[in-house]
Amino acid sequence: MRILGIDPGLKATGYGFIEFNKGMIRLIETGTIEPKQKDLFQDRLNKIYIILDELIQEHKPEVMVLEKLYSHHNHPITSSILGHVRGVICILCAKRSVELAELSPKRIRKSVAGNGNASKIQVKRLVAEILNVDEQRLTLDASDALALALGYANINRC
Repeated sequence: MRILGIDPGLKATGYGFIEFNKGMIRLIETGTIEPKQKDLFQDRLNKIYIILDELIQEHKPEVMVLEKLYSHHNHPITSSILGHVRGVICILCAKRSVELAELSPKRIRKSVAGNGNASKIQVKRLVAEILNVDEQRLTLDASDALALALGYANINRC
């Protein structure tokens, strides 16, 4: 089964494709999409859309995993902006007939690190170890995306 994890953001959207086959995990591709901050809002969304669409067509995931949207009272605008990016991603799921799954950050961290309150750095370290990747080559956004994919696979016993 091919799983795509996406950590959405307007400044940086992390993505990670993994494959589970007969109990073996294989990293296919991971990275970060970083639209130019000076670009117009709609152009930044479009860049995320175009790049993810190309990646989905190339790697053909069966499932795409996103973090559930949460809102913090100190940063209400952040969830609105994330909602736009998530909307673009959800449209891609429909367009490319990819199943969409949403999981909470705590559930992902518990599944990957054994602790729902693990830090991003701890999760990054474990993701790198599980996938046998140089930790220094992973951005936090890419490792979060891979954690989503790994967590989904663990929770659903892929």
